Amino acid sequence: MTAKVIFKTSRSFTLEWEGFGIYQTEQPYEIWLNGQKYGESEKVIQTVYGLEPDTEYQVLLKAEGAEAAFAVKTEEEFVTLNVRSFGAKGDGVHDDTLAIQAAICACPEKGRVFVPEGTYRVTSLFLKSSLVLDIGKGAVLEGHAERDKFAILPGMIQSWDEQSEYNLGSWEGNPLDIFSSMITGINVSNVVITGEGTLDGKATEEDWWKDDRAKIGAFRPRMVFLNHCENVVIHGLTIQNSPSWNLHPYFSNHLRFLELTILNPWDSPNTDGMDPESVDGLEVAGVYFSLGDDCIAVKSGKYYMGHKYKVPSKNIEIRQCCMNNGHGAVTIGSEMAGGVYHLRVENCLFSHTDRGLRIKTRRGRGKDAVVEDIRFENIKMDHVLTPFVLNSFYNCCDPDRHSDYVKCKSPLPVDERTPAVRQMVFKNITAQNCHVAGAFLYGLPEQKVDYVEFDNVAVTYAEDPQPDEPAMMDDIEPTAKMGIFAENIQKLVLKRVTVEGCDGEPFILNHIDEIVREEESV
Repeated sequence: MTAKVIFKTSRSFTLEWEGFGIYQTEQPYEIWLNGQKYGESEKVIQTVYGLEPDTEYQVLLKAEGAEAAFAVKTEEEFVTLNVRSFGAKGDGVHDDTLAIQAAICACPEKGRVFVPEGTYRVTSLFLKSSLVLDIGKGAVLEGHAERDKFAILPGMIQSWDEQSEYNLGSWEGNPLDIFSSMITGINVSNVVITGEGTLDGKATEEDWWKDDRAKIGAFRPRMVFLNHCENVVIHGLTIQNSPSWNLHPYFSNHLRFLELTILNPWDSPNTDGMDPESVDGLEVAGVYFSLGDDCIAVKSGKYYMGHKYKVPSKNIEIRQCCMNNGHGAVTIGSEMAGGVYHLRVENCLFSHTDRGLRIKTRRGRGKDAVVEDIRFENIKMDHVLTPFVLNSFYNCCDPDRHSDYVKCKSPLPVDERTPAVRQMVFKNITAQNCHVAGAFLYGLPEQKVDYVEFDNVAVTYAEDPQPDEPAMMDDIEPTAKMGIFAENIQKLVLKRVTVEGCDGEPFILNHIDEIVREEESV
């Protein structure tokens, strides 16, 4: 067992254990700084706060039968700008947006904007480059419900010569007008948003969640929206009660989301935890999710943006996270017309989600809508209805969702409208207390999934399973305790796969060109 520093600021550092558990360590451990006990933890990824800038600390981690030691030096800091000095009240009544925005705009390089304990009512704060925004312990940025207090980000603005365009707003994969988010970044770089505080959107069924699909002035805001940003870290915060998606990085690169807590009620509409859309380089580590929709949904545009700009989401690493409640733990699509490549999910816990992995695609997404090189490894699932879902006939949300073209199960011509799925590997995974299906993989008959591998995967079912549809597609009946269903796959590899407790045939494998079975059992 070893430990290392994965992130640091002038006032904190974040450590990560290796080989000592998934999300939670195998046993509690103590943290010592310069010979003095700092505290205790049971988290694999843990932040130490309250440090001095430009200072070296000797760190000792002590658990029963294990120790790890290292040195860390905090970052330099020129000055701290306390938002109270700029007129922020923090009383939960006064609108503190302008005061905090003034501190942000005034912050120099190697400076820090600090939000101390208190409740600060804000609408939207706009980031600038080379900024550290530190939301301290006990500090809450609290959102408004009044739409007329928010700016609108236009979906598309045409250039003066009508030869190009400028895209600001995005809604459900399309360039549409949205309200500005509580934290909004547009074309900024080298930004850190950190701290032990809370972003609370204060959304309820009486305001933002009412008529959730309607455009009322504009579409609902996110909690954090990053449009064409580079090198952004969001760390430590609790983010809750979002009007819609919580974190939405959009055409942005080199991002880190570390040790966050993302909370929304289970019945809040479309409150995804994070939706990386057309991003390159994303690290998600030590994040806890409990919300009303997908925990992480990877996207790359529905039609226009994906087909015109062809910017995929790629090089995404998700590790040491806990998805506890939500629709899909990790979802791809369905707005993925630009493609999704090189996704790694490892050392994570999935609990009480509808799906583990969920790929949503369908005809019409286009020839650039390629899902390729997806790998899940060292995952523990409990009470996940269907752990593995690949649905090439996804029938939600678009006008053509029930059309003959989308739902047809017979081969159709492969053309510019035809998506593809390639290379998926699932290794060292246990899924217990499942309800509907162990795996439900349905490729297109005219463009089969080219390779799927299950290696050391064990599935067991709940004693009293609840029937449900294994995937949102037409012409499928609700079921309970189905084993592994696979249709339209070129090569399926089953190594050390066990399925226990299902009804009927545990393996239903149709229209598969090559099947490799090794130590498969029921």
